[in-house]
Amino acid sequence: MNRNLLLLGVALIAASCGQEEQNSQAETPMNYPETRKGDVYDEYFGTRVDDPYRWLEDDLSKETAEWVKAENEVTSAYLSDIPVREGLRTRLEELWNYEKIGAPFEEGDYSYWYRNDGMQNHYVLYRKKGDGPEEIFLDPNGFSEDGTTSLSGVSFTEDGSMIAYQISEGGSDWRKVIAMRTEDGAIIEDTLRDVKFSGLSWLGNEGFFYSSYDKPEEGSVLSGKTQQHKLYFHRLGTQQAEDELIFGGDDRIRRYVSGSVTRDQQWLVISAAVSTTGNEFYLMSLADDSRTLVQVVDDFENEYGVVHSEGNTFYLQTNYEAPNSRIMVMDATKPDRSNWSELVAETEMPLNASTGCGKIFCSYLKDATSMVQQYDLSGTLERTVELPGVGSASGFSSKWDDETLYFSFANYVTPGSIYRYDPVSGGSELYRTPEIAFDPAGFESKQVFYTSKDGTQIPMIISYKKGMELNGNNPTLLYGYGGFNISLTPRFSISNVVWMEQGGIYAVANLRGGGEYGEQWHSAGTQMNKQNVFDDFIAAAEYLISEQYTRKEKLAIAGGSNGGLLVGACMTQRPELFQVALPAVGVLDMLRYHTFTAGAGWAYDYGTSDDSKEMFEYLEAYSPYHALEEGVEYPATMVTTADHDDRVVPAHSFKFAARLQEYHRGDAPVLIRIETNAGHGAGKPTSMIIDEQADKWAFTLHNMRDEATAE
Repeated sequence: MNRNLLLLGVALIAASCGQEEQNSQAETPMNYPETRKGDVYDEYFGTRVDDPYRWLEDDLSKETAEWVKAENEVTSAYLSDIPVREGLRTRLEELWNYEKIGAPFEEGDYSYWYRNDGMQNHYVLYRKKGDGPEEIFLDPNGFSEDGTTSLSGVSFTEDGSMIAYQISEGGSDWRKVIAMRTEDGAIIEDTLRDVKFSGLSWLGNEGFFYSSYDKPEEGSVLSGKTQQHKLYFHRLGTQQAEDELIFGGDDRIRRYVSGSVTRDQQWLVISAAVSTTGNEFYLMSLADDSRTLVQVVDDFENEYGVVHSEGNTFYLQTNYEAPNSRIMVMDATKPDRSNWSELVAETEMPLNASTGCGKIFCSYLKDATSMVQQYDLSGTLERTVELPGVGSASGFSSKWDDETLYFSFANYVTPGSIYRYDPVSGGSELYRTPEIAFDPAGFESKQVFYTSKDGTQIPMIISYKKGMELNGNNPTLLYGYGGFNISLTPRFSISNVVWMEQGGIYAVANLRGGGEYGEQWHSAGTQMNKQNVFDDFIAAAEYLISEQYTRKEKLAIAGGSNGGLLVGACMTQRPELFQVALPAVGVLDMLRYHTFTAGAGWAYDYGTSDDSKEMFEYLEAYSPYHALEEGVEYPATMVTTADHDDRVVPAHSFKFAARLQEYHRGDAPVLIRIETNAGHGAGKPTSMIIDEQADKWAFTLHNMRDEATAE
């Protein structure tokens, strides 16, 4: 590693943990904004639950806006006094400033790819025809002056002559859709508005299918409840008000509805779900104007997705009678499940299937790392794809008739590189690797297994500088998620590199509730089993301490969204175990989460306070907002959220921070950092990401104590 970079790391960590500087700020009492308390309460099964900060749920009120401003002023003042903050930000910018290029893909006569020159707020979509010159096709950096309007999805017609693309303003999940002719960039018609949680799927060149909700009639569009997702068809040249309702909107609640047209344009595949697990499955014939709807599965018990289709033959990935999923073959003229045949059997590893170049690729998770196998349409295993190492491989997907596809590979200490793959020979070659001012050879990752409270073995990957002494004195960041069948697989992060350069350890625990070992692993962390997730995370912290990676005074925990809930629950259950807590955009009020936007769709994982007295009591016991206790010394905490987050509404973080500031006793700061004109995370401009990461690392290092000051 460059000697100057190493010295920078030593200087930053020394400054952040120096006794004199550390104590000077810690001994200055924090002067938090005064937060009004209201006399508001709910009754659940005869139990009164006070909610004095309910007024902060009103994101349209002037009082809430003034509170946000006041909290941000306190947080900004605290962060600006941390000496290492600017050095961290400078290093983040230095490392971030490298060219990033995505894999090419063909549409019509053009080859397209995404590229960022290094510090651009958003990736630019480029293209070229044959051996002709490259040109900018779509540049989201010009969508708004401050970079808060982003490109959030594109869909080309089959012949590549037109494109429909979505934009997000201020990070909101509500989208606008613009249709454009690709040859000359001409906008075809007026912008579609109020589209949410939607793909775009073209039917020839006539128009496209998309999904959305009716906007909430009362309250804020960013927090109002959305229950009925609907699938529409928009015909080019007509007004959005004339769009045809294809599916949804009846008496049965369906919170997530999607539609996609098959490659041969003969069928519309419709998926409908009431929660994040399990979906109905329908087909609609597009061969004539009759639009015949074929009901395949009309319950929400299992998951079904189309991997490939040939005429009336469909290849499906499903966990029906196979918790880790398998691939089945279905004849659309005889769609009953009793007529299906198995193509690729279930294994002990969870499956994610994709197609390209006339092949089926089965990507498996083996202890949270990738293994990929290639099959033909008869179900014959042709080979296990040789990957560049142990890590995460993604992108085994292309058009069915392509001859070459691309995949990417990365892990915690290896920057993501793109490889060109030949499915005939099975050979791959490096297509593009980034040029970063970082030497992976100076770092290492290793996987360990530790024992949770109930004896379950949990995997964790720990990354740090080579040669690090395990003396219990290393700054350590423990990260987790543990929910919604989502798997945390190794990925490369510039932000984490900067942390490790400072002598920090980065640990990721693969908790129950995720999808690392399939549905059984997921279910073991849902509803009345949710405490398993927190126990797994707490056990990870105890392992890191017992094995001398770190100690309590040098241990921070972080997580976002459901991971924000994880951090909030663990810091309230074991406040003495952690020095720093970083809950981001978290679900922190477990009694009311289902009353905002599409939150009711999370009930499969969480249950709701309305379900039963037992479920209410279970949720209240771990709900971070309700679990806070007066007079407790909590870890140094920086809650982060954004004012346009309409997935996990910022009211969760507002209320939690207000009560934390009221109850906390001790010198450690408990702050909230509220990003303005930003959302849940997607589409956030580079400048905003770097600012946030610099603030998180500065706050974390500044609040860690060295050996001399430890009690």
